[in-house]
Amino acid sequence: MALKRKTPQDVLFNIFNVGFMLLLCFVCLWPFVYILMLSLSSTSLLQYGIVPRNPSFNSYIRVMQTDFVVIGFFNTVQRTVIGTLLTVFITICTAYPLSKRYFPNKSFWTGFIVFTMFFSGGLIPNYLLVRGLGLTNTVWAMVLPGLISSFNMLIMRNFFMSLPDALEESVKIDGGNDVLILFVIVVPLSKAIIATILLWTAVGHWNAWFDCLIYINDYKKHVMQLVLRRVVIEGTAKYMEMSNPVNETFRLSPENIKAATIMVTTLPILILYPFVQKYFVKGVMIGSLKG
Repeated sequence: MALKRKTPQDVLFNIFNVGFMLLLCFVCLWPFVYILMLSLSSTSLLQYGIVPRNPSFNSYIRVMQTDFVVIGFFNTVQRTVIGTLLTVFITICTAYPLSKRYFPNKSFWTGFIVFTMFFSGGLIPNYLLVRGLGLTNTVWAMVLPGLISSFNMLIMRNFFMSLPDALEESVKIDGGNDVLILFVIVVPLSKAIIATILLWTAVGHWNAWFDCLIYINDYKKHVMQLVLRRVVIEGTAKYMEMSNPVNETFRLSPENIKAATIMVTTLPILILYPFVQKYFVKGVMIGSLKG
Protein backbone atom coordinates (compact mmCIF):
# COMPACT_ATOMS: atom_id res chain seq x y z
CA MET A 1 0.00 0.00 0.00
CA ALA A 2 1.44 3.33 -1.08
CA LEU A 3 2.13 5.88 1.59
CA LYS A 4 -0.14 8.87 1.58
CA ARG A 5 1.64 11.95 0.30
CA LYS A 6 1.64 14.83 2.75
CA THR A 7 -0.26 17.89 1.67
CA PRO A 8 0.99 21.44 2.30
CA GLN A 9 -1.57 21.68 5.12
CA ASP A 10 -0.06 18.59 6.78
CA VAL A 11 3.45 20.01 6.51
CA LEU A 12 2.33 23.34 7.93
CA PHE A 13 0.52 21.59 10.78
CA ASN A 14 3.63 19.53 11.63
CA ILE A 15 5.81 22.62 11.60
CA PHE A 16 3.41 24.37 13.95
CA ASN A 17 3.36 21.38 16.30
CA VAL A 18 7.15 21.08 16.39
CA GLY A 19 7.56 24.81 16.91
CA PHE A 20 4.97 24.88 19.68
CA MET A 21 6.58 21.92 21.50
CA LEU A 22 10.04 23.49 21.22
CA LEU A 23 8.67 26.73 22.64
CA LEU A 24 6.97 24.84 25.47
CA CYS A 25 10.19 22.95 26.28
CA PHE A 26 12.13 26.21 26.32
CA VAL A 27 9.63 27.88 28.66
CA CYS A 28 9.77 24.90 31.04
CA LEU A 29 13.54 24.40 30.97
CA TRP A 30 14.76 28.00 30.92
CA PRO A 31 14.10 28.79 34.62
CA PHE A 32 15.83 25.58 35.70
CA VAL A 33 18.85 26.19 33.43
CA TYR A 34 19.08 29.82 34.56
CA ILE A 35 19.09 28.85 38.26
CA LEU A 36 21.68 26.13 37.59
CA MET A 37 24.00 28.53 35.77
CA LEU A 38 23.53 31.20 38.44
CA SER A 39 24.43 28.71 41.16
CA LEU A 40 27.70 28.00 39.35
CA SER A 41 28.55 31.67 38.82
CA SER A 42 30.78 33.80 41.05
CA THR A 43 28.52 36.86 40.75
CA SER A 44 24.81 37.59 40.59
CA LEU A 45 25.09 38.29 36.84
CA LEU A 46 25.57 35.84 33.96
CA GLN A 47 27.52 36.47 30.78
CA TYR A 48 25.26 36.62 27.72
CA GLY A 49 22.32 35.80 29.97
CA ILE A 50 23.22 32.12 30.47
CA VAL A 51 27.02 31.63 30.79
CA PRO A 52 28.28 31.68 34.41
CA ARG A 53 31.11 34.06 35.33
CA ASN A 54 34.14 32.22 36.73
CA PRO A 55 32.19 28.97 37.21
CA SER A 56 32.83 27.03 40.41
CA PHE A 57 31.05 24.93 43.04
CA ASN A 58 31.78 27.36 45.88
CA SER A 59 28.07 28.17 46.29
CA TYR A 60 27.25 24.49 46.80
CA ILE A 61 30.18 24.05 49.17
CA ARG A 62 29.01 27.00 51.24
CA VAL A 63 25.41 25.77 51.28
CA MET A 64 26.39 22.28 52.39
CA GLN A 65 28.66 23.70 55.09
CA THR A 66 25.71 25.48 56.70
CA ASP A 67 24.30 23.50 59.61
CA PHE A 68 20.62 24.35 59.21
CA VAL A 69 20.70 23.41 55.51
CA VAL A 70 22.21 19.99 56.25
CA ILE A 71 19.81 19.43 59.15
CA GLY A 72 16.86 20.57 57.01
CA PHE A 73 17.90 18.20 54.23
CA PHE A 74 18.08 15.29 56.69
CA ASN A 75 14.66 16.22 58.15
CA THR A 76 13.16 16.29 54.65
CA VAL A 77 14.60 12.89 53.77
CA GLN A 78 13.34 11.48 57.07
CA ARG A 79 9.87 12.87 56.52
CA THR A 80 9.72 11.70 52.90
CA VAL A 81 10.85 8.15 53.64
CA ILE A 82 8.62 7.62 56.68
CA GLY A 83 5.60 9.38 55.19
CA THR A 84 5.83 7.68 51.80
CA LEU A 85 6.25 4.14 53.14
CA LEU A 86 3.44 4.49 55.67
CA THR A 87 1.11 6.15 53.16
CA VAL A 88 1.64 3.49 50.49
CA PHE A 89 1.17 0.69 53.04
CA ILE A 90 -2.02 2.14 54.53
CA THR A 91 -3.39 2.97 51.07
CA ILE A 92 -2.88 -0.63 49.95
CA CYS A 93 -4.54 -1.99 53.09
CA THR A 94 -7.51 0.36 52.60
CA ALA A 95 -7.95 -0.01 48.84
CA TYR A 96 -7.79 -3.80 48.71
CA PRO A 97 -10.89 -4.64 50.82
CA LEU A 98 -12.86 -1.85 49.13
CA SER A 99 -12.10 -3.44 45.76
CA LYS A 100 -13.93 -6.64 46.68
CA ARG A 101 -17.59 -7.10 45.80
CA TYR A 102 -18.21 -9.20 48.90
CA PHE A 103 -16.90 -6.55 51.32
CA PRO A 104 -19.79 -5.59 53.68
CA ASN A 105 -21.26 -2.13 53.06
CA LYS A 106 -18.67 -1.45 50.38
CA SER A 107 -20.58 1.47 48.83
CA PHE A 108 -21.11 3.15 52.19
CA TRP A 109 -17.45 3.05 53.21
CA THR A 110 -16.31 4.17 49.78
CA GLY A 111 -18.71 7.10 49.88
CA PHE A 112 -17.62 7.92 53.43
CA ILE A 113 -14.01 8.19 52.29
CA VAL A 114 -14.92 10.17 49.16
CA PHE A 115 -16.83 12.62 51.38
CA THR A 116 -13.52 13.68 52.96
CA MET A 117 -12.29 14.81 49.53
CA PHE A 118 -14.81 17.66 49.55
CA PHE A 119 -15.10 18.54 53.25
CA SER A 120 -12.44 18.77 55.94
CA GLY A 121 -12.23 19.93 59.52
CA GLY A 122 -10.28 23.06 58.67
CA LEU A 123 -6.91 24.42 59.68
CA ILE A 124 -7.68 25.42 63.27
CA PRO A 125 -9.37 22.11 64.29
CA ASN A 126 -6.47 20.20 62.70
CA TYR A 127 -3.96 22.24 64.66
CA LEU A 128 -5.86 21.74 67.91
CA LEU A 129 -6.04 18.01 67.24
CA VAL A 130 -2.32 17.70 66.51
CA ARG A 131 -1.43 19.75 69.58
CA GLY A 132 -3.88 17.79 71.75
CA LEU A 133 -2.25 14.52 70.67
CA GLY A 134 1.18 15.88 71.59
CA LEU A 135 2.54 15.60 68.05
CA THR A 136 3.91 19.13 67.73
CA ASN A 137 7.67 19.40 67.13
CA THR A 138 7.78 15.80 65.89
CA VAL A 139 7.91 14.27 62.43
CA TRP A 140 4.53 12.63 63.09
CA ALA A 141 2.83 16.04 62.96
CA MET A 142 3.81 16.19 59.27
CA VAL A 143 3.03 12.53 58.48
CA LEU A 144 -0.08 11.39 60.33
CA PRO A 145 -2.61 14.19 59.50
CA GLY A 146 -2.33 13.49 55.78
CA LEU A 147 -1.42 9.83 56.00
CA ILE A 148 -3.91 8.68 53.37
CA SER A 149 -5.26 10.49 50.33
CA SER A 150 -8.79 9.62 49.24
CA PHE A 151 -7.90 10.25 45.61
CA ASN A 152 -4.87 7.95 45.70
CA MET A 153 -6.90 5.31 47.50
CA LEU A 154 -9.59 5.37 44.79
CA ILE A 155 -6.99 5.12 42.03
CA MET A 156 -5.41 2.10 43.72
CA ARG A 157 -8.81 0.53 44.44
CA ASN A 158 -9.76 0.78 40.77
CA PHE A 159 -6.48 -0.85 39.80
CA PHE A 160 -7.11 -3.75 42.20
CA MET A 161 -10.61 -4.19 40.74
CA SER A 162 -9.06 -4.67 37.29
CA LEU A 163 -7.13 -7.76 38.42
CA PRO A 164 -8.79 -11.10 37.56
CA ASP A 165 -10.56 -12.87 40.43
CA ALA A 166 -9.29 -16.25 39.21
CA LEU A 167 -5.84 -15.53 40.63
CA GLU A 168 -7.21 -15.06 44.14
CA GLU A 169 -9.58 -18.00 43.88
CA SER A 170 -6.72 -20.37 43.07
CA VAL A 171 -4.85 -19.25 46.21
CA LYS A 172 -7.96 -19.70 48.37
CA ILE A 173 -8.38 -23.23 47.05
CA ASP A 174 -4.86 -23.97 48.29
CA GLY A 175 -5.76 -22.63 51.74
CA GLY A 176 -4.41 -19.08 51.46
CA ASN A 177 -6.10 -16.21 53.31
CA ASP A 178 -6.70 -12.60 52.23
CA VAL A 179 -3.46 -11.33 53.77
CA LEU A 180 -1.43 -13.88 51.81
CA ILE A 181 -3.33 -13.05 48.61
CA LEU A 182 -2.71 -9.32 49.07
CA PHE A 183 1.04 -9.40 49.67
CA VAL A 184 1.97 -12.45 47.58
CA ILE A 185 -0.35 -12.10 44.57
CA VAL A 186 -1.88 -8.62 44.37
CA VAL A 187 1.04 -6.41 45.40
CA PRO A 188 3.59 -7.94 42.95
CA LEU A 189 1.05 -7.50 40.13
CA SER A 190 0.43 -3.87 41.12
CA LYS A 191 3.92 -2.45 40.75
CA ALA A 192 2.69 0.17 38.28
CA ILE A 193 0.06 1.75 40.51
CA ILE A 194 2.21 1.39 43.64
CA ALA A 195 5.10 3.17 41.92
CA THR A 196 2.69 5.90 40.80
CA ILE A 197 1.30 6.46 44.30
CA LEU A 198 4.81 6.28 45.72
CA LEU A 199 5.97 9.00 43.33
CA TRP A 200 3.01 11.27 44.06
CA THR A 201 3.41 10.85 47.80
CA ALA A 202 7.19 11.32 47.80
CA VAL A 203 6.94 14.51 45.74
CA GLY A 204 4.20 15.80 48.03
CA HIS A 205 6.25 15.21 51.18
CA TRP A 206 9.45 16.52 49.59
CA ASN A 207 7.84 19.82 48.55
CA ALA A 208 5.70 20.36 51.67
CA TRP A 209 6.59 23.16 54.08
CA PHE A 210 3.36 24.75 55.36
CA ASP A 211 2.57 22.03 57.91
CA CYS A 212 6.14 22.26 59.19
CA LEU A 213 5.70 26.02 59.60
CA ILE A 214 2.57 25.46 61.69
CA TYR A 215 3.48 22.42 63.79
CA ILE A 216 7.27 22.67 64.22
CA ASN A 217 8.68 25.45 66.40
CA ASP A 218 12.23 24.16 66.76
CA TYR A 219 14.28 25.38 63.76
CA LYS A 220 16.55 22.33 64.10
CA LYS A 221 13.55 20.21 63.06
CA HIS A 222 12.56 22.33 60.05
CA VAL A 223 12.46 20.67 56.65
CA MET A 224 14.58 21.85 53.75
CA GLN A 225 11.68 23.51 51.94
CA LEU A 226 10.98 25.79 54.90
CA VAL A 227 14.67 26.67 55.01
CA LEU A 228 14.54 27.37 51.28
CA ARG A 229 11.52 29.62 51.74
CA ARG A 230 13.35 31.69 54.32
CA VAL A 231 16.49 31.90 52.22
CA VAL A 232 14.71 32.89 49.01
CA ILE A 233 11.68 34.86 50.21
CA GLU A 234 12.27 36.19 53.69
CA GLY A 235 16.00 36.82 53.31
CA THR A 236 16.48 37.37 57.05
CA ALA A 237 19.94 38.13 58.37
CA LYS A 238 20.12 34.77 60.09
CA TYR A 239 19.65 32.85 56.85
CA MET A 240 21.69 35.24 54.68
CA GLU A 241 24.82 34.51 56.72
CA MET A 242 25.53 31.94 54.02
CA SER A 243 26.59 34.79 51.70
CA ASN A 244 29.84 35.21 53.63
CA PRO A 245 32.98 34.60 51.54
CA VAL A 246 34.35 31.11 51.28
CA ASN A 247 37.88 32.45 51.21
CA GLU A 248 39.70 35.76 50.97
CA THR A 249 39.60 36.05 47.18
CA PHE A 250 36.14 34.69 46.34
CA ARG A 251 32.92 36.27 47.49
CA LEU A 252 29.42 34.90 46.97
CA SER A 253 26.37 37.05 46.38
CA PRO A 254 23.02 36.25 48.03
CA GLU A 255 21.63 35.34 44.59
CA ASN A 256 24.29 32.64 44.13
CA ILE A 257 23.46 31.18 47.54
CA LYS A 258 19.72 31.22 46.82
CA ALA A 259 20.25 29.51 43.45
CA ALA A 260 22.47 26.82 44.98
CA THR A 261 19.93 26.20 47.75
CA ILE A 262 17.15 25.79 45.17
CA MET A 263 19.22 23.27 43.23
CA VAL A 264 20.12 21.26 46.35
CA THR A 265 16.42 21.10 47.21
CA THR A 266 15.20 20.22 43.70
CA LEU A 267 17.75 17.78 42.28
CA PRO A 268 17.06 14.71 44.49
CA ILE A 269 13.41 14.43 43.47
CA LEU A 270 14.32 15.03 39.81
CA ILE A 271 16.83 12.19 39.97
CA LEU A 272 14.17 9.85 41.42
CA TYR A 273 11.58 10.47 38.70
CA PRO A 274 13.26 8.63 35.75
CA PHE A 275 13.35 5.39 37.76
CA VAL A 276 9.56 5.28 38.16
CA GLN A 277 8.54 7.02 34.94
CA LYS A 278 7.89 3.76 33.10
CA TYR A 279 5.22 2.83 35.67
CA PHE A 280 3.66 6.27 35.85
CA VAL A 281 1.47 6.41 32.72
CA LYS A 282 0.44 2.76 32.97
CA GLY A 283 -0.58 3.09 36.60
CA VAL A 284 -2.58 6.27 36.08
CA MET A 285 -4.42 5.04 32.99
CA ILE A 286 -5.44 1.66 34.45
CA GLY A 287 -6.20 3.06 37.88
CA SER A 288 -8.42 5.83 36.56
CA LEU A 289 -10.33 3.96 33.84
CA LYS A 290 -10.89 0.47 35.17
CA GLY A 291 -13.21 -0.59 37.95
